[in-house]
Amino acid sequence: MTFSLVARCPRSGQFAVAVTSSSPAVAARCAFARAGIGAATTQNVTDPRLGPQLLDALAAGMSADEAMAKVSGSAEYLQYRQLTVLDAQGFAAIHSGAKALGIFASAQAANAVSAGNLLANSSVPGAVISAFVATKPEDELGARVIAAMQAGLVAGGEAGPVKSAGLIVVDKEAWPIADLRVDWHDEPLAELARLWELWEPQMYDYVTRALNPEAAPSYGVPGDE
Repeated sequence: MTFSLVARCPRSGQFAVAVTSSSPAVAARCAFARAGIGAATTQNVTDPRLGPQLLDALAAGMSADEAMAKVSGSAEYLQYRQLTVLDAQGFAAIHSGAKALGIFASAQAANAVSAGNLLANSSVPGAVISAFVATKPEDELGARVIAAMQAGLVAGGEAGPVKSAGLIVVDKEAWPIADLRVDWHDEPLAELARLWELWEPQMYDYVTRALNPEAAPSYGVPGDE
């Protein structure tokens, strides 16, 4: 019921995860990223515990392949799970269990990995990756990832209508600089793109507010003119 993209920007070191699904609130349980470490998805019949486990393995110094081997070696019901992970060197690993739902597929390139299940066709992850590779590397990673996901939707997307979507972007700090979610909407990726357009011009200002309030801009809200 899901397709996703995990990506890394070599220029900035940022990681991003975007995911969409026919189920509500997909990003709340499927998308995981950690600054300086990597990013992961856990989808299909989702076990949200596996995302943090993959990131913990990366934080311990494992590669993407090693992290996937460690987590998949101990996870229960692995035949139902679809997992992706991307490490700090831009290498990816993928697991799609034999009982993943419907048409399931995956694709990867340097600094990017996409996977999906219950897809309209098996070419969707490849379309996502091709679109991401074609984006401008100087653009913000969040914008690049959303554009790639929209290309996946054009390529067929899921077998049924998608209803939720989310985006996480991590940079240098411990918290995500973007964590945008559309938990139920008739066009969730379009709404996610609209939220990104609202958030992106202010994104780094909120980091400044956290690290150095004296240098942070005012937004003109009542009491903060």
